[in-house]
Amino acid sequence: MDEFTEDPVKVPFGTRRLDAAVCAPASARDVHTAVVLTHGAGGDMNFKHLTSLARALASRGFLCLRFTCKGLNLGYRVRAYRAVWDYLKSLQRFTLKHIFVGGRSMGCRAAAALARQLSDQTEGSVQGVICLSFPLHPPGQTHAHRQRSGDLRGLPEHMPVLFVSGTEDNMCDKVLFDRMVTELKAQAEVFWLKGGSHGLAVRGRSEESVLDEVNLQVITWMIKQGA
Repeated sequence: MDEFTEDPVKVPFGTRRLDAAVCAPASARDVHTAVVLTHGAGGDMNFKHLTSLARALASRGFLCLRFTCKGLNLGYRVRAYRAVWDYLKSLQRFTLKHIFVGGRSMGCRAAAALARQLSDQTEGSVQGVICLSFPLHPPGQTHAHRQRSGDLRGLPEHMPVLFVSGTEDNMCDKVLFDRMVTELKAQAEVFWLKGGSHGLAVRGRSEESVLDEVNLQVITWMIKQGA
């Protein structure tokens, strides 16, 4: 594994500051692609799936900025995500050409909403969207799926989206999800983790082996998008 650094930072957000961390290859001058990640409705930026992916990305030459935002209001989360996006763009020690946005569960809903906003303003701002365990509906409430997928439906044709979801995710009915993907204008690719729960846990497999598989899927997909 290549060397990387991980530094805590504070991102200005109105009158507050968001806890964040920059995980980057040791040689900053070689970094041209970044990924922004955030957590779901619970936890924080140190959720193991996010730290594992951030370090895997950095070890492959990518910068990863992950952040904590505890608010459960989606609009609030999107505004926080925009503040982090602006902060990343302001970092002068990196020459970034491509930026991906993503997260897990509610965090990827916020990422998709931000990508939609930015695509309306400047074509090509976001290189792609990474959705880990997209929460298509609350458990047992499949009627909510159209509302939750609204921002995904609004993404433009040129926008690549990667979905990583477990086949046993109780917040992602597979039939509804597959139907939703066919309705997207965006270029969607789906990786189904066999036996995976909403937390991407697989009975009979170690957490590390699952994370390694997920990380490899994300990095391989990013490289296909020109990262």
